[in-house]
Amino acid sequence: MTESEYIALAKEAFSAIEEMLDEREIDYSNNDAVMEIELDNGSKIIVNRHLPNREIWLAAKSGGFHYVWQDGRWFSIRDGSELFGKLVALLDN
Repeated sequence: MTESEYIALAKEAFSAIEEMLDEREIDYSNNDAVMEIELDNGSKIIVNRHLPNREIWLAAKSGGFHYVWQDGRWFSIRDGSELFGKLVALLDN
């Protein structure tokens, strides 16, 4: 995947995350490469683009997760999770 392809896919993912957060009325900030999500309980979730590895990283109190674009979705090779499914699970905890 080229750098420009990765950036376009990551931007689409960030836009989808923003829509999901807006629907749930969850506060967040986004500077295009790093999104900081603040939960009602005071904890934070960080989503960021990691250009060198062409990954999206998700960090939460429960741990860190790395997602690569594979078969039309952001997939974690480590635990088999999908980015949006993992994010929803973290938001609902």
